[in-house]
Amino acid sequence: MSKNQRTLGKKAVFHTHFFFRKFPAVPYIIKWLSISIIIGALVGTASAGFLQSLEWATNFREHHIWIIAFLPVAGLLIGLLYYYWGKDVEAGNNLLIDTIHDPKETIPFKMAPFVYLGTIVTHFFGGSAGREGTALQMAGAIADQLARPFKLDKSERRILIISAIAAGFGSVFGTPLAGAVFGLEVFLIGRIRYNAIFPAFASAILADWATNLWNVKHTHYHIDFIPKLEFLPILYSILAGIAFGICAAAFSKIIHWAGSFLKSKIKYPPLRPVAGGIIIALAVFAMGTTRYIGLGVPVILESFEKQLPLYDFALKMIFTIITLSAGFKGGEVTPLFFIGATLGSALSLFIPLPFGLLAGMGFVAVFAGATNTPLACMLMGIELFGAESGVYIAIACVVSYLLSGHNSIYTKQKIGEAKNRRYESQQDRSISEFL
Repeated sequence: MSKNQRTLGKKAVFHTHFFFRKFPAVPYIIKWLSISIIIGALVGTASAGFLQSLEWATNFREHHIWIIAFLPVAGLLIGLLYYYWGKDVEAGNNLLIDTIHDPKETIPFKMAPFVYLGTIVTHFFGGSAGREGTALQMAGAIADQLARPFKLDKSERRILIISAIAAGFGSVFGTPLAGAVFGLEVFLIGRIRYNAIFPAFASAILADWATNLWNVKHTHYHIDFIPKLEFLPILYSILAGIAFGICAAAFSKIIHWAGSFLKSKIKYPPLRPVAGGIIIALAVFAMGTTRYIGLGVPVILESFEKQLPLYDFALKMIFTIITLSAGFKGGEVTPLFFIGATLGSALSLFIPLPFGLLAGMGFVAVFAGATNTPLACMLMGIELFGAESGVYIAIACVVSYLLSGHNSIYTKQKIGEAKNRRYESQQDRSISEFL
């Protein structure tokens, strides 16, 4: 090597060091953008495949209602699968939240195929469940496999799982902004980890993009009329938010109680979904409708178009609690959308706001109260229903969040900032300690 070449090499090294000293965020951005691209591509593709499978399972079931009679058998198979081969991934979303709080062993990759299979079987045979839990668990299991190749430490693994949750949520619902904030917000009530903000947003946006590249269509909602922002509509929104918060707290409390009750009465875990399956199947055939099983998207859309009866939200709550507390797989979020939207639509009997607006408010506000993620739910409302409804959505989400207390569908959430002074001494405690 000539003297000139050595001189040029030294200058290049000097300029590189100078550049990174002047812009210290660049290595961080390059590293996490690379990881986010991989997460986005893998999780977005997984979500696309899952959504397509879910649509097929739903269509088949709705055209072959007799198959619901085999829901108890399906429950037994799911129960056996998790009891003998999936105990280490049975905690589901709580395992992801636990890993963020205290990263230990790598999340087993088998969580992804197990929860995928369990959820498709649940929907195929007529359980009442959602899809977010499956999307998050698939995303977490896939993303955590990157920790070793990228040599991520404990702090970086936390960011990795947050990014995976953001990607899974954003891609399965087509709401990348809400997905990013959900990932940042869900594990610690009242606090956000800003060191994960770039990977969370990048992963959520890229995963949503990847899902769209597979031509997967998301459901679109429309609110026909939004009243002018005045004192009375704001007051009515607060009243609605109170109802949504009470509903969210009730759902969280009852689903945990039901799970504990079934565990105390049926000691052999694979038999719990059998019992739940028998109840659901008998109820469907006795009522002569599949309105309250599966995702329930047609009914959610209906809630934006007309005023629905009060019993719709209550029946969906009952069907979902029995399904999930018995051990079937899926998520709680889409059922919470159903419960909130139908409750909101029915509240228009008493609250003089448009039923479409109340349905949209309930859609996200019950979810906000049940998961303690008001910021994510505000963004979701704006992404789904438009910015014009933003103030009403925000009021409902904040009131629901405050009124739901320290309850949650995720027992491993911790209190970062207490909702009121009564709970200030209980910060950093897990929600499970209040159950």
